Amino acid sequence: MDLLERFLKYVSFPTNSDEESESCPSTAKQLLLAEALRDELQALGLDGVAMTEKGYVYASIPARGTETAPTIGFISHMDTSSAAPDSPIRPRLLTYEGGDILLNEEKNIIMTVERYPQLKNYHGHQLIVTDGTTLLGADDKAGVAEIVTMAERLLASEKPHGAVKIAFTPDEEVGRGVESFDVKGFGADYAYTVDGGPFGELEYECFNGASATVEIRGLSIHPGSAKGVMKNAALYACEYAALLPEKEIPAETEGYEGFYHLVKVEGDVEKAVLKYILRDHDLGKLEEKKEEMRRAARILNERHGAELCTVTIRDSYYNMRQEIEKHMEIVERAEAAIRELGAEPVVVPIRGGTDGAMLTTLGLPCPNLCTGGQNYHSRFEFASLDEMEKCVELLLHIVWNAAL
Repeated sequence: MDLLERFLKYVSFPTNSDEESESCPSTAKQLLLAEALRDELQALGLDGVAMTEKGYVYASIPARGTETAPTIGFISHMDTSSAAPDSPIRPRLLTYEGGDILLNEEKNIIMTVERYPQLKNYHGHQLIVTDGTTLLGADDKAGVAEIVTMAERLLASEKPHGAVKIAFTPDEEVGRGVESFDVKGFGADYAYTVDGGPFGELEYECFNGASATVEIRGLSIHPGSAKGVMKNAALYACEYAALLPEKEIPAETEGYEGFYHLVKVEGDVEKAVLKYILRDHDLGKLEEKKEEMRRAARILNERHGAELCTVTIRDSYYNMRQEIEKHMEIVERAEAAIRELGAEPVVVPIRGGTDGAMLTTLGLPCPNLCTGGQNYHSRFEFASLDEMEKCVELLLHIVWNAAL
Protein backbone atom coordinates (compact mmCIF):
# COMPACT_ATOMS: atom_id res chain seq x y z
CA MET A 1 0.00 0.00 0.00
CA ASP A 2 1.50 3.36 -0.99
CA LEU A 3 1.33 6.55 1.06
CA LEU A 4 -1.64 8.05 -0.78
CA GLU A 5 -3.70 4.87 -0.65
CA ARG A 6 -2.93 4.51 3.04
CA PHE A 7 -3.89 8.11 3.82
CA LEU A 8 -7.16 7.90 1.88
CA LYS A 9 -8.02 4.71 3.75
CA TYR A 10 -7.46 6.36 7.13
CA VAL A 11 -9.48 9.51 6.37
CA SER A 12 -12.43 7.32 5.39
CA PHE A 13 -12.84 6.57 9.11
CA PRO A 14 -14.87 9.30 10.89
CA THR A 15 -13.03 9.90 14.18
CA ASN A 16 -14.19 13.18 15.74
CA SER A 17 -13.50 13.17 19.47
CA ASP A 18 -16.01 14.60 21.96
CA GLU A 19 -14.98 16.98 24.73
CA GLU A 20 -18.27 16.37 26.59
CA SER A 21 -17.73 12.63 26.84
CA GLU A 22 -16.04 11.18 29.92
CA SER A 23 -15.17 7.84 28.32
CA CYS A 24 -11.82 6.89 26.81
CA PRO A 25 -11.77 7.08 23.91
CA SER A 26 -14.36 9.84 23.97
CA THR A 27 -16.07 8.39 20.88
CA ALA A 28 -16.37 4.69 20.09
CA LYS A 29 -15.77 5.28 16.38
CA GLN A 30 -12.09 5.99 17.09
CA LEU A 31 -11.72 2.33 18.01
CA LEU A 32 -12.52 1.28 14.44
CA LEU A 33 -9.46 3.09 13.09
CA ALA A 34 -7.36 1.79 16.00
CA GLU A 35 -8.35 -1.79 15.12
CA ALA A 36 -7.49 -1.25 11.46
CA LEU A 37 -4.09 0.17 12.39
CA ARG A 38 -3.38 -2.71 14.76
CA ASP A 39 -4.19 -5.22 12.03
CA GLU A 40 -2.09 -3.38 9.44
CA LEU A 41 0.95 -3.13 11.70
CA GLN A 42 0.71 -6.84 12.46
CA ALA A 43 0.48 -7.64 8.76
CA LEU A 44 3.59 -5.51 8.08
CA GLY A 45 5.52 -7.58 10.61
CA LEU A 46 6.15 -5.07 13.41
CA ASP A 47 6.93 -6.40 16.87
CA GLY A 48 4.85 -5.98 20.01
CA VAL A 49 1.75 -4.77 18.21
CA ALA A 50 -0.96 -4.12 20.78
CA MET A 51 -4.18 -2.18 21.13
CA THR A 52 -5.45 -1.28 24.58
CA GLU A 53 -9.12 -1.26 25.54
CA LYS A 54 -8.93 2.54 25.54
CA GLY A 55 -7.80 2.65 21.94
CA TYR A 56 -4.05 3.21 22.19
CA VAL A 57 -2.05 1.35 19.52
CA TYR A 58 1.59 0.45 20.15
CA ALA A 59 4.24 -1.27 18.03
CA SER A 60 8.00 -1.48 17.70
CA ILE A 61 10.78 -2.22 15.22
CA PRO A 62 13.91 -3.84 16.68
CA ALA A 63 17.35 -2.36 16.10
CA ARG A 64 19.39 -3.57 13.13
CA GLY A 65 23.17 -3.51 12.94
CA THR A 66 23.77 -1.32 15.99
CA GLU A 67 23.63 -1.64 19.74
CA THR A 68 24.41 1.96 20.62
CA ALA A 69 21.76 3.98 18.77
CA PRO A 70 19.01 5.55 20.90
CA THR A 71 15.48 4.19 20.86
CA ILE A 72 13.32 6.76 19.05
CA GLY A 73 9.55 7.03 19.28
CA PHE A 74 7.07 8.45 16.76
CA ILE A 75 3.54 9.37 17.83
CA SER A 76 0.44 10.62 16.04
CA HIS A 77 -3.20 10.90 17.03
CA MET A 78 -6.15 9.19 15.40
CA ASP A 79 -8.97 11.52 16.38
CA THR A 80 -10.04 14.59 14.45
CA SER A 81 -11.43 17.92 15.61
CA SER A 82 -15.15 18.37 16.12
CA ALA A 83 -14.84 21.92 14.71
CA ALA A 84 -16.03 20.61 11.33
CA PRO A 85 -18.00 17.52 10.23
CA ASP A 86 -16.02 14.28 9.89
CA SER A 87 -18.24 12.50 7.38
CA PRO A 88 -18.83 11.76 4.63
CA ILE A 89 -15.29 12.80 3.69
CA ARG A 90 -14.87 12.98 -0.08
CA PRO A 91 -11.15 13.59 -0.74
CA ARG A 92 -9.87 14.54 -4.16
CA LEU A 93 -6.32 14.59 -5.56
CA LEU A 94 -5.43 17.41 -7.94
CA THR A 95 -2.33 18.95 -9.44
CA TYR A 96 -2.33 22.55 -8.31
CA GLU A 97 -1.57 25.01 -11.10
CA GLY A 98 -2.29 28.18 -9.15
CA GLY A 99 -5.35 30.29 -8.49
CA ASP A 100 -8.48 29.50 -6.53
CA ILE A 101 -9.64 25.89 -6.07
CA LEU A 102 -13.27 25.01 -6.73
CA LEU A 103 -14.03 22.43 -4.07
CA ASN A 104 -17.74 22.01 -4.67
CA GLU A 105 -19.42 23.20 -7.85
CA GLU A 106 -22.93 22.37 -6.68
CA LYS A 107 -22.58 24.43 -3.49
CA ASN A 108 -20.13 26.97 -4.95
CA ILE A 109 -17.52 26.33 -2.25
CA ILE A 110 -14.18 27.82 -3.28
CA MET A 111 -10.81 27.86 -1.53
CA THR A 112 -9.46 31.25 -2.54
CA VAL A 113 -5.88 32.45 -2.63
CA GLU A 114 -7.06 35.71 -1.10
CA ARG A 115 -8.22 33.96 2.06
CA TYR A 116 -5.55 31.22 1.99
CA PRO A 117 -2.41 32.87 0.55
CA GLN A 118 -0.29 29.86 1.56
CA LEU A 119 -1.63 28.18 -1.57
CA LYS A 120 0.97 30.19 -3.49
CA ASN A 121 3.65 27.91 -1.99
CA TYR A 122 2.14 24.80 -3.58
CA HIS A 123 2.26 25.46 -7.31
CA GLY A 124 2.88 22.14 -9.07
CA HIS A 125 2.15 20.06 -5.97
CA GLN A 126 -0.33 17.24 -5.80
CA LEU A 127 -2.89 18.41 -3.26
CA ILE A 128 -5.49 16.37 -1.45
CA VAL A 129 -8.57 18.49 -0.75
CA THR A 130 -12.12 18.01 0.49
CA ASP A 131 -15.43 18.83 -1.20
CA GLY A 132 -15.80 21.76 1.20
CA THR A 133 -18.43 20.12 3.42
CA THR A 134 -16.16 18.27 5.89
CA LEU A 135 -12.66 18.43 7.22
CA LEU A 136 -10.06 16.23 5.53
CA GLY A 137 -8.52 14.61 8.59
CA ALA A 138 -4.88 15.31 7.71
CA ASP A 139 -4.69 16.42 11.33
CA ASP A 140 -3.46 13.93 12.17
CA LYS A 141 -4.04 11.06 9.78
CA ALA A 142 -1.30 12.47 7.58
CA GLY A 143 1.05 11.85 10.50
CA VAL A 144 -0.37 8.38 11.06
CA ALA A 145 0.06 7.48 7.38
CA GLU A 146 3.62 8.83 7.34
CA ILE A 147 4.64 6.83 10.40
CA VAL A 148 3.20 3.58 9.05
CA THR A 149 4.81 4.17 5.66
CA MET A 150 8.12 4.93 7.37
CA ALA A 151 7.83 1.67 9.30
CA GLU A 152 7.15 -0.31 6.12
CA ARG A 153 10.16 1.21 4.34
CA LEU A 154 12.42 0.83 7.37
CA LEU A 155 11.63 -2.89 7.56
CA ALA A 156 12.52 -3.23 3.87
CA SER A 157 15.82 -1.33 4.23
CA GLU A 158 19.22 -2.84 4.99
CA LYS A 159 20.60 0.31 6.62
CA PRO A 160 21.54 0.02 10.31
CA HIS A 161 19.22 1.73 12.78
CA GLY A 162 18.28 1.74 16.42
CA ALA A 163 15.01 0.49 17.84
CA VAL A 164 11.90 2.43 16.87
CA LYS A 165 8.73 2.72 18.93
CA ILE A 166 5.37 3.72 17.44
CA ALA A 167 2.17 4.87 19.14
CA PHE A 168 -1.19 6.14 17.93
CA THR A 169 -3.38 7.90 20.46
CA PRO A 170 -7.06 8.83 20.79
CA ASP A 171 -8.53 12.12 22.02
CA GLU A 172 -5.62 14.49 21.35
CA GLU A 173 -8.03 17.10 20.03
CA VAL A 174 -9.82 17.29 23.39
CA GLY A 175 -6.59 17.46 25.38
CA ARG A 176 -6.71 13.90 26.73
CA GLY A 177 -4.43 12.11 24.31
CA VAL A 178 -1.90 10.92 26.87
CA GLU A 179 -4.09 10.37 29.92
CA SER A 180 -3.61 6.61 29.56
CA PHE A 181 -0.33 6.61 27.61
CA ASP A 182 2.16 4.06 28.97
CA VAL A 183 5.35 6.14 28.92
CA LYS A 184 7.44 3.50 30.70
CA GLY A 185 6.11 0.65 28.59
CA PHE A 186 6.62 2.66 25.40
CA GLY A 187 10.35 2.43 26.10
CA ALA A 188 11.69 5.29 23.96
CA ASP A 189 14.66 7.44 24.96
CA TYR A 190 12.93 10.36 23.27
CA ALA A 191 10.16 10.78 20.72
CA TYR A 192 8.61 13.06 18.15
CA THR A 193 4.97 13.76 17.59
CA VAL A 194 4.24 13.90 13.86
CA ASP A 195 1.45 16.45 14.04
CA GLY A 196 2.64 19.70 12.45
CA GLY A 197 2.15 21.70 9.29
CA PRO A 198 4.19 22.45 6.14
CA PHE A 199 7.38 20.52 5.46
CA GLY A 200 10.35 22.04 7.28
CA GLU A 201 8.44 23.30 10.29
CA LEU A 202 9.71 22.09 13.65
CA GLU A 203 8.21 22.93 17.00
CA TYR A 204 9.39 22.49 20.56
CA GLU A 205 7.42 25.11 22.42
CA CYS A 206 3.68 25.46 22.70
CA PHE A 207 0.96 27.23 24.58
CA ASN A 208 0.17 26.60 28.18
CA GLY A 209 -3.46 25.55 27.92
CA ALA A 210 -6.53 25.54 30.15
CA SER A 211 -10.27 25.10 29.68
CA ALA A 212 -12.96 27.10 31.43
CA THR A 213 -16.67 26.51 31.93
CA VAL A 214 -18.85 29.48 32.85
CA GLU A 215 -22.28 28.61 34.28
CA ILE A 216 -24.92 31.28 34.68
CA ARG A 217 -28.18 30.60 36.52
CA GLY A 218 -31.23 32.69 35.74
CA LEU A 219 -34.88 32.85 36.75
CA SER A 220 -37.72 32.47 34.29
CA ILE A 221 -41.18 33.95 34.53
CA HIS A 222 -43.84 34.94 32.02
CA PRO A 223 -42.45 37.97 30.13
CA GLY A 224 -45.70 39.84 30.73
CA SER A 225 -45.01 39.93 34.45
CA ALA A 226 -41.21 39.80 34.35
CA LYS A 227 -40.34 43.30 35.52
CA GLY A 228 -38.05 43.20 38.52
CA VAL A 229 -38.21 39.40 38.68
CA MET A 230 -36.80 37.75 35.54
CA LYS A 231 -33.09 37.01 35.41
CA ASN A 232 -32.22 36.13 31.82
CA ALA A 233 -29.20 33.82 31.86
CA ALA A 234 -28.84 34.00 28.06
CA LEU A 235 -28.50 37.79 28.19
CA TYR A 236 -26.09 37.60 31.12
CA ALA A 237 -23.95 35.17 29.07
CA CYS A 238 -23.60 37.85 26.38
CA GLU A 239 -22.72 40.36 29.08
CA TYR A 240 -20.07 38.06 30.53
CA ALA A 241 -18.40 37.54 27.15
CA ALA A 242 -18.27 41.31 26.64
CA LEU A 243 -16.36 41.74 29.91
CA LEU A 244 -13.33 39.89 28.55
CA PRO A 245 -10.65 41.66 26.43
CA GLU A 246 -12.20 41.92 22.97
CA LYS A 247 -8.88 41.85 21.08
CA GLU A 248 -7.45 38.82 22.88
CA ILE A 249 -9.17 36.25 20.67
CA PRO A 250 -7.73 33.84 18.06
CA ALA A 251 -8.79 36.03 15.14
CA GLU A 252 -6.82 38.99 16.52
CA THR A 253 -3.63 37.30 17.76
CA GLU A 254 -0.52 35.60 16.37
CA GLY A 255 2.96 34.37 17.32
CA TYR A 256 3.40 34.38 21.07
CA GLU A 257 0.17 36.26 21.78
CA GLY A 258 -2.30 34.33 23.92
CA PHE A 259 -6.07 34.40 23.77
CA TYR A 260 -9.48 33.60 25.22
CA HIS A 261 -11.41 31.39 22.78
CA LEU A 262 -15.16 31.01 23.22
CA VAL A 263 -15.81 27.61 21.65
CA LYS A 264 -19.42 26.95 22.66
CA VAL A 265 -22.46 28.77 24.03
CA GLU A 266 -25.77 27.21 24.95
CA GLY A 267 -28.61 28.29 27.15
CA ASP A 268 -31.95 29.92 27.77
CA VAL A 269 -33.50 32.17 30.40
CA GLU A 270 -32.99 29.66 33.22
CA LYS A 271 -29.41 28.61 32.52
CA ALA A 272 -26.55 29.41 30.15
CA VAL A 273 -23.15 27.77 29.73
CA LEU A 274 -20.09 29.21 27.98
CA LYS A 275 -17.11 27.00 27.15
CA TYR A 276 -13.70 28.67 26.74
CA ILE A 277 -10.17 27.57 26.08
CA LEU A 278 -7.36 29.78 27.40
CA ARG A 279 -3.91 29.84 25.82
CA ASP A 280 -0.61 31.62 26.42
CA HIS A 281 3.05 30.71 25.94
CA ASP A 282 3.83 32.51 29.20
CA LEU A 283 2.48 30.63 32.22
CA GLY A 284 2.21 33.83 34.25
CA LYS A 285 0.05 35.43 31.57
CA LEU A 286 -2.16 32.35 31.47
CA GLU A 287 -2.72 32.75 35.21
CA GLU A 288 -3.70 36.38 34.55
CA LYS A 289 -6.28 35.20 32.02
CA LYS A 290 -7.74 32.79 34.56
CA GLU A 291 -8.05 35.63 37.08
CA GLU A 292 -9.64 37.87 34.45
CA MET A 293 -12.35 35.26 33.93
CA ARG A 294 -12.98 35.04 37.67
CA ARG A 295 -13.08 38.85 37.83
CA ALA A 296 -15.74 38.95 35.10
CA ALA A 297 -17.84 36.51 37.14
CA ARG A 298 -17.53 38.71 40.23
CA ILE A 299 -18.65 41.76 38.26
CA LEU A 300 -21.69 39.88 36.92
CA ASN A 301 -22.59 38.70 40.41
CA GLU A 302 -22.27 42.22 41.82
CA ARG A 303 -24.58 43.55 39.11
CA HIS A 304 -27.26 40.86 39.16
CA GLY A 305 -27.06 38.82 42.34
CA ALA A 306 -24.62 36.73 44.34
CA GLU A 307 -23.68 33.30 42.99
CA LEU A 308 -25.44 33.96 39.71
CA CYS A 309 -22.23 33.10 37.81
CA THR A 310 -19.57 30.49 38.56
CA VAL A 311 -16.35 29.69 36.69
CA THR A 312 -14.58 26.31 36.70
CA ILE A 313 -11.07 26.20 35.22
CA ARG A 314 -8.96 23.12 34.47
CA ASP A 315 -5.36 23.06 33.20
CA SER A 316 -4.91 21.05 30.00
CA TYR A 317 -1.17 21.08 29.22
CA TYR A 318 1.99 23.13 29.69
CA ASN A 319 4.66 24.66 27.46
CA MET A 320 7.28 21.99 26.79
CA ARG A 321 10.10 24.39 25.92
CA GLN A 322 11.73 24.43 29.34
CA GLU A 323 12.16 20.65 29.34
CA ILE A 324 13.07 20.30 25.66
CA GLU A 325 15.88 22.83 26.08
CA LYS A 326 17.59 20.26 28.32
CA HIS A 327 17.71 17.90 25.32
CA MET A 328 18.38 20.18 22.36
CA GLU A 329 20.31 17.46 20.57
CA ILE A 330 17.01 15.86 19.54
CA VAL A 331 15.89 19.15 17.98
CA GLU A 332 19.25 19.50 16.23
CA ARG A 333 18.95 15.99 14.79
CA ALA A 334 15.59 16.88 13.27
CA GLU A 335 16.98 20.14 11.90
CA ALA A 336 19.90 18.29 10.28
CA ALA A 337 17.52 15.80 8.64
CA ILE A 338 15.36 18.61 7.23
CA ARG A 339 18.46 20.21 5.70
CA GLU A 340 19.50 16.90 4.16
CA LEU A 341 16.16 16.91 2.35
CA GLY A 342 16.78 20.33 0.84
CA ALA A 343 14.87 22.65 3.15
CA GLU A 344 15.82 25.07 5.88
CA PRO A 345 14.20 24.29 9.23
CA VAL A 346 11.52 26.74 10.31
CA VAL A 347 11.31 26.65 14.10
CA VAL A 348 7.98 28.11 15.18
CA PRO A 349 5.97 28.16 18.41
CA ILE A 350 2.91 25.93 18.31
CA ARG A 351 -0.23 28.01 18.60
CA GLY A 352 -1.93 25.04 20.17
CA GLY A 353 -0.82 21.87 21.87
CA THR A 354 0.20 18.34 21.00
CA ASP A 355 0.41 15.07 22.86
CA GLY A 356 4.13 15.86 23.01
CA ALA A 357 3.59 18.70 25.45
CA MET A 358 2.19 16.42 28.12
CA LEU A 359 4.58 13.58 27.27
CA THR A 360 7.48 15.95 27.76
CA THR A 361 6.07 16.89 31.15
CA LEU A 362 5.84 13.17 31.95
CA GLY A 363 9.53 12.67 31.19
CA LEU A 364 9.54 11.74 27.48
CA PRO A 365 11.10 14.66 25.52
CA CYS A 366 8.91 15.04 22.46
CA PRO A 367 9.24 17.87 19.88
CA ASN A 368 6.76 18.11 17.02
CA LEU A 369 7.49 17.37 13.34
CA CYS A 370 5.72 18.51 10.17
CA THR A 371 3.17 16.45 8.22
CA GLY A 372 2.53 18.53 5.07
CA GLY A 373 -1.02 19.57 5.99
CA GLN A 374 -2.66 23.00 6.14
CA ASN A 375 -5.88 24.68 7.33
CA TYR A 376 -6.52 22.19 10.11
CA HIS A 377 -9.92 22.02 11.85
CA SER A 378 -11.52 23.42 8.73
CA ARG A 379 -13.58 22.44 5.70
CA PHE A 380 -10.73 23.98 3.70
CA GLU A 381 -8.10 21.61 5.09
CA PHE A 382 -5.68 20.18 2.54
CA ALA A 383 -2.48 18.17 2.39
CA SER A 384 0.39 18.18 -0.09
CA LEU A 385 1.24 14.65 -1.19
CA ASP A 386 4.69 15.93 -2.24
CA GLU A 387 5.35 17.19 1.29
CA MET A 388 3.90 14.08 2.89
CA GLU A 389 6.45 12.00 0.95
CA LYS A 390 9.22 14.28 2.23
CA CYS A 391 7.92 13.84 5.77
CA VAL A 392 8.26 10.06 5.44
CA GLU A 393 11.85 10.58 4.31
CA LEU A 394 12.39 12.93 7.26
CA LEU A 395 11.40 10.22 9.73
CA LEU A 396 13.70 7.72 8.02
CA HIS A 397 16.64 10.13 8.04
CA ILE A 398 16.16 10.83 11.75
CA VAL A 399 16.27 7.09 12.48
CA TRP A 400 19.20 6.34 10.19
CA ASN A 401 21.26 9.33 11.31
CA ALA A 402 20.90 8.37 14.97
CA ALA A 403 22.78 5.14 14.17
CA LEU A 404 25.80 6.88 12.64
